[in-house]
Amino acid sequence: MHYFLTIDNGGTNTKVVLIDEHGAQVDVFSFPTKDIEPSPGFHEIQLDELFKNLMHAIKTLINRMKVPISEIVGITTVGHGKGLYVLNKDNRPFMNGILSADSRAESLAEKYESNVNQIFEISHQHVMPSQAPVILKWLKDNRRADYDQIGAVLSNKDFIRYLLTGKVVQERGDASGNNLINLKTGEYDSRLTHFFGISEIYEALPSLVNATDCCGQISKGVARQSGLPEGLSVYAGMFDIDACAIATGVLDDSLFSIIAGTWNMNIFPSRTLAPESSGLMNSLLPTNQYLIEASSPTSAGNLNIIIKMLMTAEIRDAQASGKSIYDTLESFLESTDATFTKVLFYPFLYGSNLSPDAEGSFIGLRSGTTKSELIKSVYEGICFSHRQHFEQLLAVLGHRPKAIRMSGGAVNSPSWVQMFANVLNLPIELTDVSELGGLGGAMAIGVGANIFNDFGEAVNQMTHVIKRIEPDPRQVDLYATKYETYQTFGRAMDNQWKQLDLMQRKMNTIDD
Repeated sequence: MHYFLTIDNGGTNTKVVLIDEHGAQVDVFSFPTKDIEPSPGFHEIQLDELFKNLMHAIKTLINRMKVPISEIVGITTVGHGKGLYVLNKDNRPFMNGILSADSRAESLAEKYESNVNQIFEISHQHVMPSQAPVILKWLKDNRRADYDQIGAVLSNKDFIRYLLTGKVVQERGDASGNNLINLKTGEYDSRLTHFFGISEIYEALPSLVNATDCCGQISKGVARQSGLPEGLSVYAGMFDIDACAIATGVLDDSLFSIIAGTWNMNIFPSRTLAPESSGLMNSLLPTNQYLIEASSPTSAGNLNIIIKMLMTAEIRDAQASGKSIYDTLESFLESTDATFTKVLFYPFLYGSNLSPDAEGSFIGLRSGTTKSELIKSVYEGICFSHRQHFEQLLAVLGHRPKAIRMSGGAVNSPSWVQMFANVLNLPIELTDVSELGGLGGAMAIGVGANIFNDFGEAVNQMTHVIKRIEPDPRQVDLYATKYETYQTFGRAMDNQWKQLDLMQRKMNTIDD
C-alpha cells in the first residue's frame, strides 16, 4: 500500500493529513493557524511558531500512526493563496508571514485595479489587496528597511516546503494566482513587477516548478524534530483551491467547485480564459487547464467572528456540556427555514465582493429582532455572497453545471449545505474525505511519483462521492426573493461606502 502525507496550511487551521492510495483518510492532526493582527486590517503569522507547531503536529501523527513509515511515498504542501512569505538575501526568514485575509494595501489595490487593462493580457488577473505584488509595494512605501532585505518571494505552501527541505522554489499555480505569471508562457514577466512599481523584486522571484515535481528531500534537522525519514521526497504541491477542486473530481466545466472556508471560492476548469470584463480571475491548474475563479474573503470566516461577538454565553455553556457551539447551531438550523429571519447580513468583515470600501452590515433590524435571527442571517448572507460569485461564473461559462462539489468548513454543517443548495438551486455533492486539501496534495504526490499516470486516473481511484443534496423547491423560491433584495440594497450602497470610510478615518485621526 502507498501512503501520502500532506501539510495543508489554511487561514484558519493547519492540518497534517495521511491518505492512502485509494483515497482513504487514514489520520489527521490539526492546530489553529494563529492569525495575529498588529493593526486593523493586518493579518500576519509568526513563522518560528508556525515551524514549531508543524514539527509537533507531524511528530504526533507519525508517533500514533499504525502505517509502516517505509510505505510513505512522499510529503507535499498545500496552502492558502495570495499573501506574502519572504526570505532575506541569505535565504532566511526575517519578518512575519502575511495571510490572505490581509487588507493593509486596499487603497493600492484599488489604484492598480483602475489600470488593470495595462496588464490583464499578460497575467489575466485582476488586482486584490492580498496579492504579493501589492503587499510588496506597500512594504516598499511603508517599511523600506524590510523591503530592501528581501531576497526571495514565496507563497504560503512554498515557504513551508522551504522549511522542510531548505530549497527555495515556487510552484506555478500559486504564482499565477498572485499576479506574477504570464499565463500564456507560464513564466514570470518583468512587465508585471514594473507595473506594480517593484521592478527590483523580479530578481527575487525563485525558480518555478510544477505541482507534481519533486523539489527536494526532508532535511536532517527536520527529520530529527518531526520523526519523518531524512531524505523523504518532498513534492511541490498546490494552491488550496486547486487541491480541493481536483480532490473533489472537478476536472471539467460540467462541475463547479465551491469552497466555503476562510475565503469564498467558486471555480471551474476551462480551456479558455475569462475576459477582463467578467471581473473573474484566471490562473494555471496542474491539469494543464486554466482555473476560472470568483472569490473574496466573504465566507465562513465571517460566521466565526459574529459567533464570538454575539454568543459568548452560549459558547461557554456548550463547552461546559462537552459540546461545540456549532452543535448547538446545527440543531437551530435544522429547525428553521428561510422565513425565520427577515434581516440581511453582508459578510464583509474581511473584505467585500461589492465595493472595495464595503463593510459588514446588518440590514433590517427592528426592536424585536433576536440574536437568533441575526445568526441565521449570517449563514444566509454568506450563501448569498457565494451566489453572487456563482452568477459571475455562469455569465462566462454560458451554461449551468450539473452539480456543485463543495468543500471547506461549511460542509461540516448538513443544514448549511442544504441552505447552499437552496440558494444556488443546484444539487451539491460531497465526497467521503473531509480534508480535501490533503487529498489533492496526495494526488499530486501520486502523479509525481508515477503511481498514477495523471490526475484523471488519481481521481478515478481516490475520489468517492457519498452524498448528494437536492434543492428544496419552496426554499429555492423564498431564497430567490431574499437574494434579489440583498442585491438591490448592495447595489444601492455601492457608491456610498467611501463616505463611511472617510468618516472612520477622520475619527481615527481625532483618537490619535
